[in-house]
Amino acid sequence: MFRKLIIPLFALCTITPHPMAQELKQPTLEELIPGGENYLYTENLYGLQWWGETCIKPLMEEVKAIDPRNGRETTLFTRDTMNAALTEAGLRPLSALYHLSFPHPGQPIAQLPKAYRFATYNWQTGEVTTRDDLPKEPYANADLHSPSGNIAYTVGGNLYVNGRRITDEPEGIVCGQSVHRNEFGIHKGTFWNPDGSRLAYYRMDESMVTAYPLVDITARVGRPDFVRYPMAGMTSHKVQVAVYTPATASTLYLQTGDPTDRYFTNISWSPDGNSIYLIEVNREQNHAKLCQYDATTGQLLRTLLEEHHEKYVEPQHPITFLPWDNGKFIYQSQRDGFNHLYLYDTEGNLLKQLTSGEWLVQELLGFNRATKSAIILSTEASPLQSNLYAVRIKDGRRTPIGSSEGVHKALLSADGNYLIDNASTPTTPRIVSLLPTKPAKTPGITLLTAANPYEGYRMPTVETGTLKAADGVTTLHYRIVKPADFDPRKKYPAIIYVYGGPHAQMIHNGWMYDARGWDLYMANRGYIMFTLDNRGSENRGLEFENCTFRRLGMEEGKDQVEGAKFLQSLPYVDANRIGVHGWSFGGHMTTALMLRYPHIFKVGVAGGPVIDWSYYEVMYGERYMDTPQSNPEGYEACNLNNHAGNLRGRLLIIHDDHDDTCVPQHTLSFMKACVDARTYPDLFIYPGHRHNVMGRDRVHLHEKITRYFEDNL
Repeated sequence: MFRKLIIPLFALCTITPHPMAQELKQPTLEELIPGGENYLYTENLYGLQWWGETCIKPLMEEVKAIDPRNGRETTLFTRDTMNAALTEAGLRPLSALYHLSFPHPGQPIAQLPKAYRFATYNWQTGEVTTRDDLPKEPYANADLHSPSGNIAYTVGGNLYVNGRRITDEPEGIVCGQSVHRNEFGIHKGTFWNPDGSRLAYYRMDESMVTAYPLVDITARVGRPDFVRYPMAGMTSHKVQVAVYTPATASTLYLQTGDPTDRYFTNISWSPDGNSIYLIEVNREQNHAKLCQYDATTGQLLRTLLEEHHEKYVEPQHPITFLPWDNGKFIYQSQRDGFNHLYLYDTEGNLLKQLTSGEWLVQELLGFNRATKSAIILSTEASPLQSNLYAVRIKDGRRTPIGSSEGVHKALLSADGNYLIDNASTPTTPRIVSLLPTKPAKTPGITLLTAANPYEGYRMPTVETGTLKAADGVTTLHYRIVKPADFDPRKKYPAIIYVYGGPHAQMIHNGWMYDARGWDLYMANRGYIMFTLDNRGSENRGLEFENCTFRRLGMEEGKDQVEGAKFLQSLPYVDANRIGVHGWSFGGHMTTALMLRYPHIFKVGVAGGPVIDWSYYEVMYGERYMDTPQSNPEGYEACNLNNHAGNLRGRLLIIHDDHDDTCVPQHTLSFMKACVDARTYPDLFIYPGHRHNVMGRDRVHLHEKITRYFEDNL
């Protein structure tokens, strides 16, 4: 039924009292929660980056260059010498050098961040170059094309380039910002072509979208703070793509036609900077088209390929051209059930599928030009891992890079010969290395092996295992955290921490299997902490994720119940004291589990929950639920207001008053439904926060959650 793997993370965690154990410190929320005054950080090398094929290591007092072939370090400049130059230029001194960038390979130039108005420092001449084309008032979305020096930014809803205001839009229209509510892999709104001579940008007309009223309580008389929020099934915004040429101060729009109910995503430029490629998705999100436009005229040149799916398509990645062949590009698709790489030519002909198998490519990092290989992160080793591979374009042959264990994140050098690898394993919080991307005699150079930040603390143990989903077939992964003084003869209350939604995975083979600080804290207070990645979550393929289509929360809840039943089967768990906690989608899951399975779950704390999917936004909501008009049965079944009368245990709902992701209407409508049904949840509001509680208040949040379980479970 299930498989269990136990890793003894802390040798000092014993079942019986030990003289040494009395000397260990008990970690507090201030030490375990980000934002805490004494938060126990894992060591890192901040600002590590590439300067061509040389690794740059910024430190507090100096910047070092590392030769990745042998690890030899040389000092480029010190903070004192740089600050002297900054002071002479009329700029304030730097307190540390971590935030510098080095975008000019071969040139001794450091780029300063936005706070310093993108000034540059030449460490050979000592010259500081400042910009006079940036505004004194606050600006956002700065996009600097370092080779050309061109910079785009926004003030309010308008876009500026090199100090020139290039749009003049009324309220309700924004330019140069992320659109489609950051879905489809979108995270910015401006896109420079390779040489910086043209800028593509989004223009989003939200004027037809209903303005949702939030309330700013910092005013003497609370005032409305409106956000444009298109709810599922309602009128959505319209997006266009424009191209601005700084040399001629001219703008044209891509001739995409009527933008109503169409999404334009994954913008990329051709290597010659004359064509724009984008993926268009229909509102139903079951049809995607890769289109090429002429950037000089705006005309559609061709539709290179199309994809359909009966449930949904979800493009997340722009095409990537081979750096040695401008006529070929890589396209990423889930068409065979897992995200893989496909090689196309610019006529739209499929040349070959480069990767395949029941695993997925998580990220295309770039290319090694010498070996003509793509460098990727994938789940080939395990769905719990991210590992590095070189994929030869010629035949798709894959070669592992670096360690086959753990979870890796990496940054590729300019020509692709080396990687900065930032990895972790269940027993090592961080290992930072320089790795060659082609077979070599040396395995790489280790720059940092981080110490255990909890050394000297009394810590719980973490175990992982597998069990079957509610379908009786699919294997699911779980994590269980036990108290440091765990006694198998005792009966412990258990808390399930849940997320469960798309694009999230809670358990990896990284540091402590992703156990959160609050999990560790509660385990030490005498709870069994449990997390299960149900069907519908990330990194297991399309079928695993889209089995929840049109009925969000239903199949996921069935899987979480299997996890609860597993807990109840354990001799050391009190089957009558099982709680559940989650935020956002996890808030929906928490509320749903409390209402649908009141005989199992005694206490719940739901943060920022989705209650009624018809109140959620268009792009995400309609992808996974269709519209309320086309799927009324699904929306009705998944509307937790309809189940308010089932509440038997103690349920605390926490919501932020400025939540513009899961708007407060969710929680307020649920409170009204409970009043009507004569059930009695509890409510707590965090003023001034959006979709999560951040900063110092985050410690308060977890103390609040802790007290609720302590009082009721």
